[in-house]
Amino acid sequence: MIVVLMLAIAVCAYMSWNIGANDVANAMGTSVGSRALTLKQAVIIAAVFEFCGAFFAGDAVTDTVRKGILNINLADENLVTDAFANDLMFGFIAAMMAAAVWLTIATRFGLPVSTTHSIIGGIVGVGLVLEVQHDASLIDWEVVRKVVISWVASPLMGGILAFFSFFIVRSTILEAKDPIARSRWLAPILALPTFFTLGLALQFKALKGFISKADSNGWIADKNDWLPYKEADGVFNPMSENAWFPINSLMVSFAIGCIASLILWSVLRNYDFKKQGEGFQGVEKIFVWLQIITAAYVAFAHGANDRSNAIGPMAAVYDILSSGGGLADQVDVPLWLVLLGSVGIAVGVVTWGWRVMETIGTKITDITPTRGFAAEFGAATTILIFSMPFLAVPVSTTHTLVGSVVGVGLAGGAKNVDFKVFSKIAASWVASLPAAGFGSVTLYVAMGSDPLKLIVVLPISFLLVGYVMWKTSGDEIFVEDALADAGADGGKYDPTVFELFHTHAEAVEETVEHMLSAVKKSAKGEDASEEINATIEAELRADDIKNALREKVGSKGWKLLIDSDEFLYMLGRQDRIADYAQNVAEQLSFRELYKNEEAREMVIEMAEAVQKTAAVYEDTVLHLRDLTLSGYTKKGRTELRELIHQVNLAEHEADLVESRAAGFVFREGADDPLAAVHMYRVLQRLDDVANSCEDAANAFLPIVYN
Repeated sequence: MIVVLMLAIAVCAYMSWNIGANDVANAMGTSVGSRALTLKQAVIIAAVFEFCGAFFAGDAVTDTVRKGILNINLADENLVTDAFANDLMFGFIAAMMAAAVWLTIATRFGLPVSTTHSIIGGIVGVGLVLEVQHDASLIDWEVVRKVVISWVASPLMGGILAFFSFFIVRSTILEAKDPIARSRWLAPILALPTFFTLGLALQFKALKGFISKADSNGWIADKNDWLPYKEADGVFNPMSENAWFPINSLMVSFAIGCIASLILWSVLRNYDFKKQGEGFQGVEKIFVWLQIITAAYVAFAHGANDRSNAIGPMAAVYDILSSGGGLADQVDVPLWLVLLGSVGIAVGVVTWGWRVMETIGTKITDITPTRGFAAEFGAATTILIFSMPFLAVPVSTTHTLVGSVVGVGLAGGAKNVDFKVFSKIAASWVASLPAAGFGSVTLYVAMGSDPLKLIVVLPISFLLVGYVMWKTSGDEIFVEDALADAGADGGKYDPTVFELFHTHAEAVEETVEHMLSAVKKSAKGEDASEEINATIEAELRADDIKNALREKVGSKGWKLLIDSDEFLYMLGRQDRIADYAQNVAEQLSFRELYKNEEAREMVIEMAEAVQKTAAVYEDTVLHLRDLTLSGYTKKGRTELRELIHQVNLAEHEADLVESRAAGFVFREGADDPLAAVHMYRVLQRLDDVANSCEDAANAFLPIVYN
């Protein structure tokens, strides 16, 4: 039986690894998506807190049948036989393996699924077979019904809470006339309920493990002074002995909230936001820390809760083997098994966690620190509510957080959410139970409760999983690459698409500035070849950025709050500015300008008016970038509309200069008509640059009025 134990341990380790690889996105996906953390930082923080939660805060004992799916009456003589215990042991091994394989498949495709529901599906599958084999009713279908209900209930509540959390932040801070001034005093107020909720949830997660250990050794008098009353007949009265929220926990949580609020207030009181940039970026910086703290909590709580998904069935297998066929309702968890589950989760985070993290962080909707904070706060609150005995629904952290991410996306309108990605995720949720159930039945029947067959079936299963992973590893990122800062320079994060769009606008403005220098030199009769070449080179750099943006739009990682066709139209309008600026420079290289000092001064005046229009346009794109980072606030859209109007006014001023200059050239250029016509063409191309700025700015109007 040593071989059986070793293979069961391998399956348990494999299951733990998959839990870390798939569920890590629950904690850190939004932090990476909002660029509050780099991928490297996220996996390190997640690994540390997942391990701490799993090792230090997990239950000291575990249910032999995870989540109460199987009701085994140990007083029934038919169910306390060695044969039933042996079948149950092989059934648990099959359930763990099937759930782990399903998690591997889901992780491979970046689909965040529930590890809890996966192991439930595996246990239901073997439970059906065991019912037939032993002519007994084992499966608690009421628990299964609650699981199915949670597919809708937990993401819906998480989405609603996240929606209103972000709505409050946006309406009270981001929409304010001075968002930074408003955030200095309002953010600490918002921190109080945030840390109160996290403090309460953390106690129920962390103290659950510590107090259960202490209580078993007689260290404390009554654990109900701190933990919620487990029975459904509890009460909301915090002073009652059977309170769902004990007064001690409420007081400690309130103290945590007050301390956190005071600390944040003292930090923000004299904090200089100028180095963080003007406008929304300074505000978002505040929520970076709130988001990281909530993410660390979710990682800790997840490790404390989901460790049992792997080691619960394994603890039962070990108990059956070590007792010679005995079966108990609950068993003590050996330290080596706790360490195995904890390390397995941490290793899964580091090696493969980036896949699902990418889906939650970037593919459902755009995530900013304020949005990420709202999503994680909504998820943490929902999980706390559903874990209380008055509901006692086994909700999935994954489902809840995905629903919360969708909720903050919907706060900006339905177009902000990629429902194709969400539909794939939802389909994978529904598939979890039957997929893991079918897999567990297949493995259980193949093993036939025979150790020799187990020795054959499990290695073949591992080899098949390894072969499939190897054959589909074309776009794999290896560990050292996953832990790199994903192309970041100096610790900076990967830019969003609109940040790249602004980078392109800066390259376009640079092209116009070189064009202005070329016009000035040509108008003064000097050699402008260097400036003309600089204009052409700047336009080429703008083209390179444009092409990179087009590739990003076409990639599977594309995620914007507008349709990709609309964005490509905006990009095309912006790129035409640089194209026309290059054309002006090329016109200057054809021949010398019309030799009239007044006319040449007018050309310089026109070029300066055009450059001013391009500069105002670049300011508009800069504001558009900040607007996308802030969640498309009403105030931000109003300011964008005003900047678009300023571009139109600047273009109108350039038109007036062009009209005056063109009239002068036609009146005075009869003595040298070819030179006059050439100057007129230069004026026309300059006008094209200004008109392109206007067209590009007006392309943003759908964002203003959407």
